[in-house]
Amino acid sequence: MADSVYKVIELVGTSKESWEKAAAAAVELASASLRDLRVAEISELDISLKDGKIDSYRAKIRVSFKYEGGS
Repeated sequence: MADSVYKVIELVGTSKESWEKAAAAAVELASASLRDLRVAEISELDISLKDGKIDSYRAKIRVSFKYEGGS
């Protein structure tokens, strides 16, 4: 039996201010419903544009947490 198993999910956080705050928003919300978050990896950064200007920052992250079975 393995010592531990982790599941990885992808999330996208957004912020009007920065990529850092976008990533933090995704982690904060994930931590409200997932236990034992271990690692968050930034996989992609982009921005939404509106009228030729930055509207919001988006951070796609992969978050791992201890897997306890189920789906």
